[in-house]
Parts: sequence; structure tokens; C-alpha cells
Amino acid sequence: MEDETTQPLLNKVDPRSEAEEPRPSTCRVRGLFLAAFAATLGPLSFGFVLGYSSPAIPSLRKTGPETLQLDDDQSSWFGSIVTLGAAVGGVLGGWLVDKTGRKLTLMLCTVPYVVGFNLVIGAQNVWMLYGGRLLTGLASGVCSLVAPVYIAEISSPEVRGLLGSCVQLMVVIGILAAYVAGLALDWCWLAVLGCVPPFFMLLLMCFMPETPRFLLIKHKELEAVAAMKFLWGVEQEQEVEENESSHEDQDSSLASVIVGVLQVVFTAIAALLMDRAGRKILLSISGAIMALSCIMFGIYFKISLPTPNNSSNPDLLTTLNSETVGASPGLPWLAVSSMGFFLIGFSLGWGPIPWLLMSEIFPLQVKGLASGACVLTSWIMAFLVTKEFSSLMSFLTPYGTFWLFSAFCILSVIFTLLFVPETKGKTLEQIEAHFQGR
Repeated sequence: MEDETTQPLLNKVDPRSEAEEPRPSTCRVRGLFLAAFAATLGPLSFGFVLGYSSPAIPSLRKTGPETLQLDDDQSSWFGSIVTLGAAVGGVLGGWLVDKTGRKLTLMLCTVPYVVGFNLVIGAQNVWMLYGGRLLTGLASGVCSLVAPVYIAEISSPEVRGLLGSCVQLMVVIGILAAYVAGLALDWCWLAVLGCVPPFFMLLLMCFMPETPRFLLIKHKELEAVAAMKFLWGVEQEQEVEENESSHEDQDSSLASVIVGVLQVVFTAIAALLMDRAGRKILLSISGAIMALSCIMFGIYFKISLPTPNNSSNPDLLTTLNSETVGASPGLPWLAVSSMGFFLIGFSLGWGPIPWLLMSEIFPLQVKGLASGACVLTSWIMAFLVTKEFSSLMSFLTPYGTFWLFSAFCILSVIFTLLFVPETKGKTLEQIEAHFQGR
């Protein structure tokens, strides 16, 4: 129950108000962007964790001690167990983000990042490797929930799409960084490098404010005003108060780098388009491109690989390695263009936008719980696809698997057109009012 001192401030962010959210002043906009940058160091770490297994697995097999040289099944678990940790992290993050706040939750998730990578560095057996990957996955799950929420709540509508898309942009930059660093570093030094972004995130977040909305919900009006000054500038204080509250051949490593570059470039393009084109149209275009690319993949496998590929490595690049494609009398260019086309489509919409929408559409009162449920579902699906990809390829055949994926992409387009609201240019309160029918 709001007390008499809090209620007026909360009333000033009435979603029914015609007033717009404040524009950050030019002289102070750096505070907003600095806070957003500090928060996105978490997604950068998240991306590094996802990309780490691609160069680390062949490095462990080549230079690791005998107890750490992973067989195919162990490699599969080493790559996929991260998603199990992330699923748990999504639930934990949903609780923490409402109990301890957005800022402190971001700071706390640096601990399992650093501890997890240190477990990998000092691993004496495969179970320590699994434990390290599980902890970094846990941190990634927490971070994938709280970073979009933090950024959405500190941003004005004019830049919320841009800054929100930077979450996915930093994820793919982290993946690319792991691929590129893996060309020069072995598995151990690569894990050391993985400790750097969480360290700097912890350091920077010590000086960043909590989100004004969370502070107002917790009846901390003076701290909320101070946060508004830092994020939006002294000149905007009064206006704010009035308006609201993996492979062993070198060719495969280079292919991974090219994949990472494509993701970074087109995620950056999506960030620039987000507040111009809108979320809904980008999601629809993205789903259509992904569906078409999966159909093309299926055609390639139907022509070139009439028998299933039984490799247990869940990395798609394994299926398209030089031996498989080189030995095929089919159309290797079709496979390469299909993969590139899929990455372009994913990076334009379904990569960055769901995390942004998740942080926009849920009311403050249930944002932690609802976001946690979304992240849990996402990571469980990611684990199932990553771990059982090879089984699907064997059971449905490669072309059947990709045609199944294309069907889900088509369903995503239909769902977007029928049920997803456009949030471009709206305040969080206006979005909440939309769902309440006001």
C-alpha cells in the first residue's frame, strides 16, 4: 500500500497522461548511456559464455590434460549444460530483480561468472568443467533477464529501442570475441579472458543508479530523484516529476568468426531500425527470413545428404564441415547462403526484440516473476534444441528437421501479426494501459 508521500509521485507517471516521457538533456545524456553500457557488459559476458565452447572443445582435445580431453558425448554436455544453468538463473533472476533491485542483481551475477570461469581454469576432471559451465550459465540466465529490464526502465521512449537492442548486440559481440580470441588463446587463457567483462561490470555498476521506477515502488523518492538527475539531467528533474516515476580444422574456426561478424553487423542494423520501423514489423520480417532460410537448408540436405548425419556434436557448423560439404555432389553454396540468410533474419528481429519486449510489456508489480517465466521457458527450449539436435537429425532426417524449424518460424510470424502489440514510441505506462484496456 503506497503511503501519502509516495502516492503523488506514482500518480505523476499515470499511463493515461498525455504527456511524454522526458528527453534526456544533451549535457547529461552521457549518464544514461554510461549506465546502459555498464549493464550491457553482462550480456557481453553472456555471449562470451555461449561462444566459449566452440574454440575450447578442440583446444581441450589438443592441449588439455588427459582427464579433460572430452569425447563426443562429453563435448555435447559441455556445450549444452550452460542452458540448464541459464534456465535456473532465469527463475532466480525473476525473484532477485524484485527483491534486491535491478542494479544489485546485475552486480550479484558477476560472482557466478567469475567463480565459474575459475572452476574451468582449475579443473582437474570433467565434472569441474561441467560445474564451471553450469555456474556461468546460471549467471547468464540472471543477466539475460535483468539487463533488459534495467535498460528499459532507465530509457526514454525515443532511445529505448536502440538501447534495448544493444543487449543482443553485446551478446553477439561476446560470441564473436570468443571465436576471435580462440584463434590465438587456448581453453585456459580463454577462460581467464572471460573473467574480464564481469569484473568491469561490477566496477562500473557500483557508480550507476538504481532505476527510478524501482526506487519509487520501494518508496525511496529522494534516491529516485537523484537517479533521474544522473540519467536525464538536472534540467529535466521537474519535467520528470510532473510526467512519471565445435571443430578442430582451421577453416571451421574462421567460419565461426564469419558467423559472429554477420550477427554483430545485422544486430547493429536492427538496433538502428528499432525505433524507426517498430518491433512488430521487424519481428515479422525476421520470422519470414528465418522460415525461408530453413526451407532452403532442408532443400540442400534433401539434395546433398540423403542419409542422416549422426554426429553427436550439436554445433550446426559440424554438419556443414569441409568433409561433408566437399564430398557432396550437391550445392554447398546453398548451405552457406542459407546459414548467412538465417543469421541475418535472426539478428534483425528474433535475436534482440524478444528481450526488449519482455522488459516493456510486463507491469512493474509482476515484472520479475513474469520475466523469470519467460527466461526459464527460453532456456529450457534452448537446452532441448542444443542437446537433442543430433537426435532430431537422425529421427526426422536433416531436411525434415529444418522443415520442422521453418514451420515454427511461420507460426512465429502469424503469432506476431495477430497478438504482438507495437510498443515503439510508447512509455512503459502507456504500454501497461494498453493491456488493461484503458
